[in-house]
Amino acid sequence: MGALAITCTSMVDLDRYPVTDLQSTSAQALIARVQADLSGSGACELQGFLTPVAVQCAVEECAILKPEAFTSRTNATAYLTSADSDFPERHARTFTMKSSVGVVGYDQIPLSNSIRQLYEWPPLMEFIARTLDVPHLYHYADPLGALNLAVMGDGDRLGWHFDQTDFVVSIPLVSALEGGEFEVYPLLRSANQENYAAVTAAVTGTSTPPTRFPMNPGSLLLFKGRHSLHRVTRISGAKHRVVALLAYDTQPDTNSTTELKLARYGRTQPLTAI
Repeated sequence: MGALAITCTSMVDLDRYPVTDLQSTSAQALIARVQADLSGSGACELQGFLTPVAVQCAVEECAILKPEAFTSRTNATAYLTSADSDFPERHARTFTMKSSVGVVGYDQIPLSNSIRQLYEWPPLMEFIARTLDVPHLYHYADPLGALNLAVMGDGDRLGWHFDQTDFVVSIPLVSALEGGEFEVYPLLRSANQENYAAVTAAVTGTSTPPTRFPMNPGSLLLFKGRHSLHRVTRISGAKHRVVALLAYDTQPDTNSTTELKLARYGRTQPLTAI
């Protein structure tokens, strides 16, 4: 089965998630439910968003791309930076955590890839914009980071961090044998309040337990990553965890920093034209 054998409209379970008819009663109810979840916890999981055939197709395509993943091993703060000496020890701005993950960049994903087609599909972006109650969304301008496949194997993990986008849309495709849970402290900071005390408690392990989302292949997970602290727990076993990360933003031309590109992809420029 290849990418040309499936279309975006056949990838999504439109009976449960009518993203192509947002004026319908069922779509309005769905949007209201997602908005309520995002307001309450900063995250919403739509289980079974992709059809089983779509999941199978995406997994087969990703298996071909996995060897192209660049594996990064970093030690950074929750803000994806080095420790800032202007802050005291064991502060959120100085406390660093190890992360290791393989990433396939947007420029490495073929135009025919089904997940790429879904990412670039206008009805999906319009649906997400409606759930966020924003007038417009834009594809992330980073030619490496707009769409990623995160490939994590035995011993890999992602330390606590905030994203550089307002929110992230992810689609789990393959779960690990053990570990790889997605954990979140919802809406821990805001645009006007960093809430350093709570962030410090979370990253140093002195806070209350986080919210945990299991890996459900084919689900669509929306979460407010810029303001919600999150991580992926350590993976064990020979089976790789694979997640598609679809990046949009409320502002046009949003890009990643040079530091982040080097850390995540080992380069700053695309290998091929987007």
